[in-house]
Amino acid sequence: MTTVLLADDQPMQRFGFRMLLESQDDMTVVGEAATGTEAVHLVARHHPDVVLMDIRMPGLDGIEATRHIIASGARTRILIVTTFDLDEYAYDGLRAGASGFLVKDALPEELLAGIRAVAAGDAVVAPTLTRRLLDAYVHHLPVVPGARPASDPRITALTEREREILTVIGQGWSNTEIAARLHLAESTVKTHVTRILAKTGARDRVQAVILAYDTRLVTPM
Repeated sequence: MTTVLLADDQPMQRFGFRMLLESQDDMTVVGEAATGTEAVHLVARHHPDVVLMDIRMPGLDGIEATRHIIASGARTRILIVTTFDLDEYAYDGLRAGASGFLVKDALPEELLAGIRAVAAGDAVVAPTLTRRLLDAYVHHLPVVPGARPASDPRITALTEREREILTVIGQGWSNTEIAARLHLAESTVKTHVTRILAKTGARDRVQAVILAYDTRLVTPM
């Protein structure tokens, strides 16, 4: 059973989410929060598998709430749901540690699939959208003269093949694309991705993409 916390300042939005989720045999809603502060407190109390986190809420917004939850060491995964597919705050939400990003007009089956994927430890951002998000985000990175990927300890721990795969993950390639272009079995790619996440400490694929940008393995086109 996947436990879900709803964090949204609109009661009707929470009601709609609850009706959808509780129609599923493998999901249950353990609480509702109208503010980011309430979301942080309820995560500490209920330890849900997933939080559906709105960005714009009064007081502590969804981004700061995400930062607090991730900083607490909770294993809870955050799935951001917002009104616009390129909401200016979505970049900060992913940077804060969210595992996924969906728009509120997503189809019900897309939302349910997203929750299940995030609960299983996967990231929920389409590769093309990942690229668009990170291309916008990366322009706010500080310029570090002479910065080299090889100097970052998170990168030096990787094998040459793992570093290559992290680079193309940062470029928005899916596992299927990596397998086809690098002539690898998809199961082998999945194994490499798992090892990359473990060695770098990245929570999921989205955080691995951010790492690729942070360490300059990937630069904006």
